[in-house]
Amino acid sequence: MTASNADRHTWALDREIVLSRVFEAPRALVFKAWTDAEQACRWFGPKGFTCKNLSSDLRVGGHWRFEMRAPDGTVYSNRMKYLEILPNERLVYEHGSDVDDDPNRFHVTITFDEQADKKTVVTLRQLHPTKARREAVIGFGAVELGYQTLEKCAEHLRAQR
Repeated sequence: MTASNADRHTWALDREIVLSRVFEAPRALVFKAWTDAEQACRWFGPKGFTCKNLSSDLRVGGHWRFEMRAPDGTVYSNRMKYLEILPNERLVYEHGSDVDDDPNRFHVTITFDEQADKKTVVTLRQLHPTKARREAVIGFGAVELGYQTLEKCAEHLRAQR
């Protein structure tokens, strides 16, 4: 089952996954870790995964294309299409495989909220095309793998200080 474009961008809780993390780093540094493709490839992906940057065009309508390699050697192609970039505040994109019109691509909104003591709260909201697709990605461990990715980002940011 596929969703129409209108359905894809109507927020529905039964299609949503939300992850959040407090980073002990200034908001601008955290935002850069997410938007500088070379830097992001140092930490993006779950434990044991590596990332290879293929191309990056950080602008609305631009893409970040990259590959993630799993510990077993499986390579996963990825493409993010940027829909909104509000420096140090919000990043919105569609994320899927590196193919045109991937029916499983999902909508992502990431907010970067500054706290006292140079801390940043990152909230990542994924909106999947269908309830069944959301259930499938949760079933293969997307929540735990997402938190592993956020932990790798935190480690990367600690090393930057």
